[in-house]
Amino acid sequence: MDVLQLVALVAGSAAVAGLARRTPVPAPLLLVAAGLAASYIPGVPDYTLDPHIVLPLLLPPLLYTAAVDSSYLDLRANIRPIAMLSVGYVLFATVVVGYAAYLVVPGLSLPVALVLGAVIAPPDAVAATAIARKLRLPNRLTTILQGESLVNDATAITAYKVALAAAVGVSAGWAGGIAEFLLASVGGIGVGLLLMVPIHQLRKRMKEPLLQNTLSLLIPFVAYAAAERVHASGVLAVVVVALYLGHRNWQVDFATRLQEEAVWKMVAFILESVVFALIGLQLAVVLTGLGEYRGADAAWYAIAVFLVVVVARFVWVFPATFVPRWMSPRIRTREPQTDWKSPVIVGWAGMRGVVSLAIAFSVPISVPHRNLILFLTFTTVIGTLVVQGLTLPPLIRALKLPPKDVQAETLAEAQAQSEASRAAEERLAELLEEPENSTLPPPLADRLRTVLERRRNAVWERLGEVNPLTGESADDIYRRLAGEMIEAEREVFVALRDDRRIDDEMLRVLLRRLDLEEAAAYREST
Repeated sequence: MDVLQLVALVAGSAAVAGLARRTPVPAPLLLVAAGLAASYIPGVPDYTLDPHIVLPLLLPPLLYTAAVDSSYLDLRANIRPIAMLSVGYVLFATVVVGYAAYLVVPGLSLPVALVLGAVIAPPDAVAATAIARKLRLPNRLTTILQGESLVNDATAITAYKVALAAAVGVSAGWAGGIAEFLLASVGGIGVGLLLMVPIHQLRKRMKEPLLQNTLSLLIPFVAYAAAERVHASGVLAVVVVALYLGHRNWQVDFATRLQEEAVWKMVAFILESVVFALIGLQLAVVLTGLGEYRGADAAWYAIAVFLVVVVARFVWVFPATFVPRWMSPRIRTREPQTDWKSPVIVGWAGMRGVVSLAIAFSVPISVPHRNLILFLTFTTVIGTLVVQGLTLPPLIRALKLPPKDVQAETLAEAQAQSEASRAAEERLAELLEEPENSTLPPPLADRLRTVLERRRNAVWERLGEVNPLTGESADDIYRRLAGEMIEAEREVFVALRDDRRIDDEMLRVLLRRLDLEEAAAYREST
C-alpha cells in the first residue's frame, strides 16, 4: 500500500463516517457497506488486512481509548456477567461453532474447525462500543457489553493459538492448552499491574502537555509489546493500564486532560473509520482466494456458520444470566433484578469485527482449508454487522427498555456541584484570611465568588422551564448570548489585525483567550 492509497483510505473512511453522523444508521454499518461497494469499483487497490499491522498497531489504541472511557467501578460491579461473556462464552462459542463446522463441511478436520471457532468467537470491541454509544443503552447493559469486548479478544487469541497448534500437529494437549491460557491471562494482567503505577507517576510529574500527549499515544503500544514479549496477553495488559489511568485521570494536569481528550477523540475516530471500511474492502481479497469453495456449497456453509454463531450466543447468554441468580442468594442480593429483555439485547449485540478477520489472515498458508476459514470468517463478520447491527435499534425500541432518567441524572449532578461549591467557598474564605492573600483586590475576590456561583447554578438551571418562544432553557440562552458577545470581540480583533494595529502573533494570543472563554461558557451550561 503506497502513501496515496493510504491517504485515500483514511480520507474516504472519514468522509463516510462524517456522513453517518447525519443519518440514523450507525457509522460502522455505513462504513462496511461503503467498503463492500468500493471493492467492486475497478481500480480500487486490494487493501489486504495484515495481522502484523492490525493486531499490534490498530488494536492497542482502540482498546486503550475504549478502556480509558470505561468506568472501573462499574466494570468491577459487573465482573461476574462480564467474565461469563468474555471468557466463558468465547470458549463455549469456540467449541460449538467449531464442532458445527466440522459436521457441516465435508473433509474439515476437528482441529481446523476449532481454529475457525476461535477466530469468530469474540464479539468486536469497536463494534460493541460504537453501537452502544449510538443507541444510548441503559448504563448496566453498556458496561457489560464494553467489558466483554475489552477482554474477550485475549481469550479468543489464546484459544486460537491452542487450536492452531493442534491443527498443525504440535499440540501439547489439554494440559498445555490450559497452561498457555493461564500464562496469557495472568501474565497479561501482571504486566499491566507492573506498568500502570510507574506510567501514572510519570504522567503526574510531566507538566508539559505536548510531552504528556506524546506519552499517552505511546502507552498502549508499550503495554501491548511488553506483554507480548513475555508471551502474555497484550490485550489484557493494555486494558489493565488504561482502566487504572482512566480511574486516576483527575490527578493529571488540567491542560493535559483537555488536550488529551481532543487527541484521542481524533485518533479513535480515524482508526474506527478505517477499521470498518477495511472490513468491507476485504471482499475482493477473500473471493480471489476462495479457490474450490464456490457456489451453493460455500453459501450453505456461510449461512450455517452464521446461524450457529447467532444461536450459540443466546444458548449461552440466557442460562448465564438466570442460572447463577437462581442458585446463589448472594448474586441475587448484589446484582440488580433483570428480566428477559436484557439477555435478548446482549444476545443480539454479538457483532464480529476486524479482530476476527485479522486472526483469520494470520492463519498459516500450510493449514488445510485456510481459504475456507477466511471466507467463513468474512461472511460471519459481514452478516453479524449488517443483520444484527441494522436490526438492533428497532429491537431496542420494540422492547421498550426504560430510558435513562435524565432528570434524575441532572439532579444528582446539581447536588454534587452544590457540595463541591460549598467546599470551595469555605476554602476561599480560609485563603482570603491568610496574610499573603490580603493584597487581592475585592473585585477579584468577588469575581472568584461569581464564577463559583455561576458554576453551581448552571446545573440547576437545566431543571428549569424552557422559553415558550424559542424552546431554549436558561443555560441555552446564556450560552448563545455569551457566544454572540465573544464573536463581536473576535471580529474587532481581526479588524485590528487587518489594519496592522496588532500583529498576527498577538491576534493568536487574543483569539486563544476568547476560545478558552467560549469553551468555559459552553462547559458551564452542558
